[in-house]
Amino acid sequence: MDEQREVQVKNPCHRPVFIILTAVIAVGIIIVVSISVVQNKRISQKYKYGIVLDAGSSHTSVFIYEWPAEKENNTGMVRQTHTCNVKGKGISSYSANPEGAGMSLQECMEEAKQKIPVRRHLETPVYLGATAGMRLLKMEDEDASEKVLASVGRSLQKYPFSFQGARIILGQEEGAFGWITVNYLSDNLRTATGTLGALDLGGASTQITFVPKQEIESQDNAIDFRLYGNDYHLYTHSFLCFGKDQVLRLSLAEKFHSMIDSTLLRDPCFHTGYNLSKKYVDVFDTPCIKEKSASPKDFFHVGEGVWVECQNSVRKVFNKSHCGYSTCSFDGVFQPSVEGKFGAFSAFFFVMDFLNLTSGTLHEAKLKMKRYCATPWKEIVQRYPSIKEKYLSEYCFSGTYILTLLEDGYKFTSNNWKDIQFIKKIGDSDAGWTLGYMLNLTNMIPAEAPDIPLMAHGGYVSFMVLFTLLIFLLFFLAFLYYRRSTRTAQKDII
Repeated sequence: MDEQREVQVKNPCHRPVFIILTAVIAVGIIIVVSISVVQNKRISQKYKYGIVLDAGSSHTSVFIYEWPAEKENNTGMVRQTHTCNVKGKGISSYSANPEGAGMSLQECMEEAKQKIPVRRHLETPVYLGATAGMRLLKMEDEDASEKVLASVGRSLQKYPFSFQGARIILGQEEGAFGWITVNYLSDNLRTATGTLGALDLGGASTQITFVPKQEIESQDNAIDFRLYGNDYHLYTHSFLCFGKDQVLRLSLAEKFHSMIDSTLLRDPCFHTGYNLSKKYVDVFDTPCIKEKSASPKDFFHVGEGVWVECQNSVRKVFNKSHCGYSTCSFDGVFQPSVEGKFGAFSAFFFVMDFLNLTSGTLHEAKLKMKRYCATPWKEIVQRYPSIKEKYLSEYCFSGTYILTLLEDGYKFTSNNWKDIQFIKKIGDSDAGWTLGYMLNLTNMIPAEAPDIPLMAHGGYVSFMVLFTLLIFLLFFLAFLYYRRSTRTAQKDII
């Protein structure tokens, strides 16, 4: 009996050191499991969807966005999954036939039905935002614009989605939402490491939006956002009638004043050999031109291909005769000095990409434009046989306008020209106002910073590896101690 009692007393499992090691190991396992549960929440493969229709002046595009259902407030999670370009012109062109505007959307909306899972149809929001083309139509004929919007609204309501309305967005909104899009996709909002300015160019308007370093003197050009716990005080302005299509009309109207022969318009912004009969109504039928022409119905548009004269004629479109602030862009509009990097998208990208001007210096861009505009029209047509001649004929003018707008209008210089990045997409998503519009209306960007994991992924992995090694080490030490204690106890028994 005494020997058995002595063996029980000396049992190594009952010794304090062994008990402490066992307790430490148990606590370690509990900690590892707890951290794993907190750090690695279950990732759901369920997705939600949103549809935004960009009803521009020249065409309408339908964008479908997708995001993980359980992570819709985390930056960078929304991505564009599909784009459909509506056939025909923009909805503003249906002013005489409003029902045609709604019918034009059917093919793309049918595509959306196929792309989005049926179980998600009823909860998928649909937004239509009309931009400068409809703003101009509203200025000219408000009743017609309302009928067009009503038509597209009735058409969209026929689909099994959650229709959220069709409206004309303000130019300031268009600029601000474009800024949100490029910075959201670039992951600048959550990290707050600096933002991109946004340069947008369409057919009827152009927008500039950025965070300035100086005070914004005109409150009409100021807008504030609080996103992910950071405050942004933006400068933004939209120039209606200064999209590339409307400026071409403004420039042609200006040239009519110096015509000697009312039936012949010689244009340095079109290639030599270009000669086409056009109608005066196609130039003056816009609210952007206040003085209507009483000239004959037709004229011959003849190209001369002289870039220097072309730029001089484009400069006449910008009114710099007055400025009521410390500094202005043009038309008396306040603008602080451009600061930081900018993303230039929409027509900025498409025109400059075609002309191979998305990189290089401002001086090099001018030299390339000079050579391109001097190329005979016949050679241009042969070089680009797949492009419609209407669009092809306007690249000399559009490229010249973009260079002039950026340099003379927005005041970019040779020194900061490299800060302009001409972009079409960021990741899988188009740069433009539509994503920012949807994010804003669905409140998917919180005002305050979202919750973050307990630790960064790299730190988490390092911690788990070290902690696991430590547990194995403790197991090994416990095993050695147990073997040693067992042998000692056996010797004591003997």
